[in-house]
Formats: sequence, structure tokens, C-alpha cells
Amino acid sequence: QVQLVESGGGLVQAGGSLRLSCAASGRTFSSYTVAWFRRAPGKEREFVAGISRSGITTNYVDSAKGRFIISRDNAKNTVYLQMNSLKPEDTAVYYCAASRSLGTVVAVTTSAYGGWGQGTQVTVSS
Repeated sequence: QVQLVESGGGLVQAGGSLRLSCAASGRTFSSYTVAWFRRAPGKEREFVAGISRSGITTNYVDSAKGRFIISRDNAKNTVYLQMNSLKPEDTAVYYCAASRSLGTVVAVTTSAYGGWGQGTQVTVSS
């Protein structure tokens, strides 16, 4: 299973932007569907965005549509999450995870993924 490391979190004012990175080890990164999840204080971990192996298929939670963009650079073994127009309700620990078995489907459940990183904290102040 691929190992993942998240970075790019921080403190930002509402309306600001951050770009998260998910760096993977291994030489078969292009074989994995990758997704971002987040866990806000007192809440369950929820799907935010995901991208298929080729990058052609993406999926977003409704609250992220129009504000977040997921992309990948397989040559750099990295997936990015560009987050714009951030809101206080986006405050959470953001995690990336990967799956080799999804094909072109971008699943939204945590059970479909593995290789979870340690997470990166995103805090949006009002």
C-alpha cells in the first residue's frame, strides 16, 4: 500500500486560499485513486474530494463544489487540493487516502481507502 504525507495546512482568514499537497511513496502512484477527507471537531470524517488514477474523473462534496479543485501530478507522486473562498466551517484536519481497486470510480466512503496520512490542520478564522 502506498504511504501518504499531507502538507500545506495553516491558519487563514475567511475568503482566503490554501493549497494542500498529498505526497506518496512508491513507484505505482498512478495506479491509485486518491481522495481528501476531513474531520472537524466533534464530527465524523467526511469525504471532500477525490480524483481517479488518470485524473479524468473527479468528485466533490457539495459544499466544496465551485471552491475546491483537486488535481494530480503523477510524475511527482502528488495530489493537490486547491481550496479557495475558505469558510470557517472548512476548519478541520484534512487527510488524504488512496485506493488501488476503484478503477474509474471515485468512492466517497472511508472504508474504500487506505494508506492514510497523519493529516494537516486547516483553520479558517472569521
